[in-house]
Amino acid sequence: MTTPGRLPEPYGQGGGANLADILERVLDKGIVIAGDIRINLLDIELLTIKLRLIVASVDKAKEMGIDWWETDPALSSRARRDELARENAELRERLAALEELEAGRDQVRSSTTSAQEQAHREAP
Repeated sequence: MTTPGRLPEPYGQGGGANLADILERVLDKGIVIAGDIRINLLDIELLTIKLRLIVASVDKAKEMGIDWWETDPALSSRARRDELARENAELRERLAALEELEAGRDQVRSSTTSAQEQAHREAP
């Protein structure tokens, strides 16, 4: 209740420190929010959506074994470089195989041409 001549304190005054403390605790310990959404029509399940939300610091997430962002090329420059290096190596292997195949074809053509020339020379 307010007294005449005195305005009430604004809502949430001093709440900044409390919010920071709460956020620090949540990030330090981690919090999991899980839920399912199901849509049924006449006892026939049409759609199920499973939602899982984890709020934690990066260090805490790594402790829990969660590090998917490190291997996602859309989120990690190291993952992008690794993916490009893998793709580059794969392309080099394919190119080497094609060059080997082409060299083999050239060798067959060369020996066929030599045999034809030899046969042509020996013919009367």
